Amino acid sequence: MTTRTIFAGTLALLLPFTFAGCDSPNTAAEQGSETTATPEPATEPAPAQTSEPTVMAYGRFVPEREDDFAWENDKVAFRIYGPNSSGKGQVSGIDAWLKRVPHSVIDKWYAGHQEGVSYHEDHGEGYDPYHVGDSRGVGGTVVWIDGTPWPAGKFNRYEVHQDSGEKVEFTVHYEWETPLGMVAESKTITLALGDQLYRVQSAFTLDGEPASLPIAIGLTTHDGKAQAEGNRDTGRISTAETIDGHQLWTGALMAPGRTQEIVHAPSEEKDASHIWLLTATTDDGELTFRAGFAWDAAGDMASFEQWNEYLDSRAGE
Repeated sequence: MTTRTIFAGTLALLLPFTFAGCDSPNTAAEQGSETTATPEPATEPAPAQTSEPTVMAYGRFVPEREDDFAWENDKVAFRIYGPNSSGKGQVSGIDAWLKRVPHSVIDKWYAGHQEGVSYHEDHGEGYDPYHVGDSRGVGGTVVWIDGTPWPAGKFNRYEVHQDSGEKVEFTVHYEWETPLGMVAESKTITLALGDQLYRVQSAFTLDGEPASLPIAIGLTTHDGKAQAEGNRDTGRISTAETIDGHQLWTGALMAPGRTQEIVHAPSEEKDASHIWLLTATTDDGELTFRAGFAWDAAGDMASFEQWNEYLDSRAGE
């Protein structure tokens, strides 16, 4: 598979989340530095639909839907927002697409979206009721400085390493200003068939050089609606909430020895309530963790207790 790279234009400079009692951050648009995309649709067409649905790990850049990047396997699906996203601000959180079928749905749902069939409604395969906004969604990262999260904006370029089969693997690149300096993250995401969790291997730099940075991995609690738990011994954080009458459980975990602290931070500010897993990159700027979710309508998990046991059983992977 030939690696494909897409570049975007100017990089957005973003301010951090604030919590109750703090001033609201400026958006990238207010600073006059919103990114613009230079996609190459000819190299990224939506694959043709086959008569039989295909069960596979799959992912692709989606220029026809504001430069999303979406990925899935037979259990779960996710997306992140790209350079031409209409969203403003700190939109590097991870969105969850809830699917109840093992076959690939990404191309079908996006094609339906183009024809006016909303993927925010369940037509039998699942749907996207999950709100990300300025939150971290399911496992988004931030630079953590004196108790304040400093998140990236939209990714500015990407590379696809494997787009279908037993696993999907790709890298997205972010760059943003923090009080420490200019931070860049190259985030490689892998999702294999049969897994509820995607794997992240990130490489961070500070002002162009690899560096040890304070990092937090977040799960949104949707303005405090979700129950949140953490297990320092297994390096796990998790949430449970009800959406449209069904249970959704999210989680993130990393090697217990790399876990520094777990912080549950409710906030009155929209999209700012999270449970955080605090850690740091290695001296070489490297960070590895996993994140994902389970939806009771998919039939793989039946309770929050079972979900937490599943996450804890994978500690140290």
